[in-house]
Amino acid sequence: MDGPTTRVVRGACHHDCPDTCVWDVTVDNGRAVKLRGNADHPFTRGELCPKVNRFLERVYHPDRIIRPMRRTGPKGSGRFETISWSDAIAEISERLEEVIGRAGGEAVLPYSFAGTQGLVQMGVMADRFFGAIEASDIRRDLCGVTASMGAAEVYGRPYGIDPEDMAQSRTIILWGTNTKLTNRHLWPTIETARSRGATVVVIDPIRTATAGAADHFIQIRPGTDVALVLAMINVLDSEGLVDVDFMAARATGWDELRASAQAMPPNLAESITGVPASGIEWLAKLYGTNRPAVIRTLIGPEHREHGLDIMRAVAMLPAVTGSWTEHGGGLARSTEVLHHTALGSGHGGARRRRTFNMADLGAVLAGFGGSGDRLDPPIEVLIVHNSNPAVICPDQNAVVDGLAREDLFCVVIEQFLTDTARYADVVLPATTQIEHLDLAIAWGHVHLALNKPAIEPVGECLPNSEIFRRLASAMHLDAPGLADTDEAMVRQLLDSDHEWLYGISYESLDRLAWQRLAIPPDWRPHTEVSEGGSGGRIRLGGLEYRPGLETPEGSPALAERFPLTLMSRKQHPKFLNAGYGGFDRHLPSVGRPTLAVHPDDAAARGIVEGREVTVFNDRGALTVIAELSDEVQPGLVTMPFGWWHRHTPDDRGVNALTNPRSVGGVGSAAFHETLVDVRPAP
Repeated sequence: MDGPTTRVVRGACHHDCPDTCVWDVTVDNGRAVKLRGNADHPFTRGELCPKVNRFLERVYHPDRIIRPMRRTGPKGSGRFETISWSDAIAEISERLEEVIGRAGGEAVLPYSFAGTQGLVQMGVMADRFFGAIEASDIRRDLCGVTASMGAAEVYGRPYGIDPEDMAQSRTIILWGTNTKLTNRHLWPTIETARSRGATVVVIDPIRTATAGAADHFIQIRPGTDVALVLAMINVLDSEGLVDVDFMAARATGWDELRASAQAMPPNLAESITGVPASGIEWLAKLYGTNRPAVIRTLIGPEHREHGLDIMRAVAMLPAVTGSWTEHGGGLARSTEVLHHTALGSGHGGARRRRTFNMADLGAVLAGFGGSGDRLDPPIEVLIVHNSNPAVICPDQNAVVDGLAREDLFCVVIEQFLTDTARYADVVLPATTQIEHLDLAIAWGHVHLALNKPAIEPVGECLPNSEIFRRLASAMHLDAPGLADTDEAMVRQLLDSDHEWLYGISYESLDRLAWQRLAIPPDWRPHTEVSEGGSGGRIRLGGLEYRPGLETPEGSPALAERFPLTLMSRKQHPKFLNAGYGGFDRHLPSVGRPTLAVHPDDAAARGIVEGREVTVFNDRGALTVIAELSDEVQPGLVTMPFGWWHRHTPDDRGVNALTNPRSVGGVGSAAFHETLVDVRPAP
């Protein structure tokens, strides 16, 4: 029972993670003293991850920014003075009005991502503000969008099954996803299925922790997934394991897909994928006969030039076998689309403002659009919230050069002095998740949660929403909704007549903290004609394996100079993303980034375990520590994503090397198709 000065406030984690844990914050005399996972939540069951276990250290960290600051030194120096909120809002609003009056709203660029995934603080008010000033916009395609588009090309609405239904599966294929590390609360569901006799297979270029825990591991060459899918369909077809009746009733394009698969027999796929033909045949037969069979994939395979092809190909497999018709069968992918469908959010329609792919930030700040054309007007004001583009963007050197422009007025809304904030002209202090109200969706389960503020904001910190309200007021903007409170915005999001929101309201969430979307138990998407894409049908069609331009097969001449493929991994449990990459208590004991190199590649280059090496290409070079590992295959090296710049002698991270290419400026950058070489450091 709470004491006279103690209370427990329920909320939900905001991090860019499928699991969206519900937590309890114990507050004593206005100070948060304990944060624990809520044991009653049906999916996360009281367990928080290693990074969130120390979240209160972040809230009260001595380095936290708690007052507005103005730059006093050169850009990047990290030298600032504190100023008042009134001065900060006045300076920003006056600069915005001057630039908009002279060059138009398109000279302003917002930059945000999933630093918080709560819908209100992620962007409802920010989107209204930037729409009102007719600013340029970004496609937030850095993660997840390509995977969704690939599934949508097949199914229209890219629905997948409730991941908790995987407990009913007999075959579970984890395709390019490291579940035990990046989706840890799903693993108990998988273990439940195993206890009932399920077989778990991992397909991945790297022997991850999940691969080590599976029943079978298939180590595929990076980016060759389409060839594997086609060979599997070849075997399914030849073995009579295709559900012709399901496809006749629900799909179009089987004849074209079948022709593509017939051109990819297992022995040809072996030469492309590195997976033995016998292994491909075994996998296809297991998938086709040991039913129900489910494929779990998230965003790992999408980070390639032709990532859309991969996600489209993988999404076709459940249609070919008709596995959607079985409880525990189908495709288990991001559930975010289910939440947005229920809420009626996330579907803003056609964009009417000038828009850039967020992966192109370096080029955009240099004055060029995605097609290489000169921008008119160029970007003069950059406003960053919920993101650290100096760390997360590919082609990092170009991004930093853009941030260093003296003629760029940069505002960063942040909790700490990140690598991006060091280049800001004004830094505004933002609240943490336990200091503001928000509505939390999930992309790994189907439970909505209300996050209540547990404490008053530390120092002078404000929610993102309040900052944009104040800017709108200072600029005398009168667009609808710019004065709405956070509670009003949550209520607006819940004001949907979709059947999946039946019984869910602000009042019920305020009372219960979380509720499951009212999706029927044993819901089986894509089994009714009304749900599909073109004409209500699943769209199959031809498939072709195409190597990306920055791969050994796609660019042999470039591979002569840079023969190793680099993948940037989320691999350390205490800082999977950049949000914790600058905190010593969250870093691995080595204290700086390592590069995993296969022993064969190391021997050929005279590389020694634990010694410094230089990994390089035409974009940049990094000095890191060599880690010899047979988790990676020959020809592949890996380095963790998310380290802040100061942790290398070069003052850069892995994205100084990575490939920013996308297809037509849409979808994820080809982070995982980056060619490099490695040599012992001088």
